[in-house]
Amino acid sequence: MPNSNQIVFFDTTLRDGEQSPGCTMHNGEKLRMAHQLAALGVDVLEAGFAIASLGDLESIRAIAKEVRGPRIASLARCKRDDIEAAARAVEPAPVNRIHVFLASSDLHLEAKLKLTRAQALDQAAECVALACTYSDNVEFSAEDATRSDPAFLTEIVKVAIQAGATTINLPDTVGYTTPDEYKQLFQRMQLEIPGAEDIIFSTHCHNDLGMAVANSLAGVEGGARQIECTINGIGERAGNAALEEIAAALATRRDKFPYRNNIVMPQLYPTSRLLAELISFGCSPNKAVVGANAFAHESGIHQHGVLANPLTYEIMTPESVGVPANNMVLGKHSGRRLLEQRLAELGHPLSRQQLDEVYSRFTALADRKKSIYDQDLIGLLKPEDAIMTV
Repeated sequence: MPNSNQIVFFDTTLRDGEQSPGCTMHNGEKLRMAHQLAALGVDVLEAGFAIASLGDLESIRAIAKEVRGPRIASLARCKRDDIEAAARAVEPAPVNRIHVFLASSDLHLEAKLKLTRAQALDQAAECVALACTYSDNVEFSAEDATRSDPAFLTEIVKVAIQAGATTINLPDTVGYTTPDEYKQLFQRMQLEIPGAEDIIFSTHCHNDLGMAVANSLAGVEGGARQIECTINGIGERAGNAALEEIAAALATRRDKFPYRNNIVMPQLYPTSRLLAELISFGCSPNKAVVGANAFAHESGIHQHGVLANPLTYEIMTPESVGVPANNMVLGKHSGRRLLEQRLAELGHPLSRQQLDEVYSRFTALADRKKSIYDQDLIGLLKPEDAIMTV
C-alpha cells in the first residue's frame, strides 16, 4: 500500500471540523453526516475525540455500530485514559483505528506539555504500544511536525513505528509550512527511516496561510499516501484542507497527480450541502468546487464562451461534482447573448433591433438593481415586443 498510487482519504469533519466554533453537532447529526461520508467514499472516518465527553464517545460508538464502508477512528492523546476511551468507542466497527498524537516541537513540549524530549519519546512508545493492544490499525501524529527539529522528529517517528504504528501523520498543525518544504519533509522521512516503505505517511494541513490544499498535494508528491481533510474545509482557526478541493484537483489534473482514490465525485456537492444544513454556516459563495458561484457566470464574455462551449471557462462539469447545472446570472456585466436566450426561454424571441433596445433598458436597470428576476425582464419589454404564449 505505501508504495502504491492509491490515496487514502481520511476525513476528520466530525473531529477536527466539529471542534471548531459554530460546528458542533449532536449525536443524531453526526450519525447522519457519517452515513453521507460513507456514501462519499472516504476511506477513514475520524468520528470524534472519545475522551472529550461522554456524548462524543457515544456518538463515535453509534457510528462504529451503524456505518459501514470507512474505517472508523477516534483521536486520543498519548494518555492511557484517552486510548482506553477511544478503544471503547471504535470497538463495534468491523475495521477501526486508534489515532494517537503527541507534540514533537520544542515549543509545544516545553510550553504546553512540560515534557523533555526524552520523556516524549518514552510516552510515544508506551502509548502507541498500548493502542496496538486494542486495534490492529494505529496511527501516530507528531503534532506541530512542521515546526519540529528535523532530527528529533525523525527520532519520535522511529519510536512510534517500532511500537507498532502503521500510519505516520506529519501535521502542519498551525498552517505554517509551504508546499516545497512539506514535500521535502516527506521525502526526508522516507530516506531516513528504516522500513519506511511499509508505512503510510499522512498529511494534515491547516489553512492559516491559505495553503492547506496546496501543501496536502505537495505532501502526496513527496510520498504521502493518506490525506487528512474536511468537508468545506472546516476546522480549527482558518480550517483544514478541503476534501472537495483535493478530490477535484486529483480528478481534473490526472496528468499532474496520477493517483487513484475511492471518492464518489458526484457526492461532493450533496455532502457539502448536508454539512451546511447541520452546522451554523455554509461555505462562502466563491468557495472552490461547491460554492454557490463555483459554476455561476455573470460576465458577458464568460457567458458567451460557456454557451458556445462550457470548456472555455469550466475545467470541470457541474454534474461531475454533484452540482445540478451551471448558473447564468443576469447582471450589469451580462451580454446580449444571455439576455436574448433568457427572453426566448420565457416565450419572447426578439429581433436584433428589439434586442438592442431591450438590452439598453436592461443595462440601465442592472446599474440600479443588484438582482434581476424574470419579471424584471418581462417589464423591460414594450407591448409590441411581447409575444403572448399559451
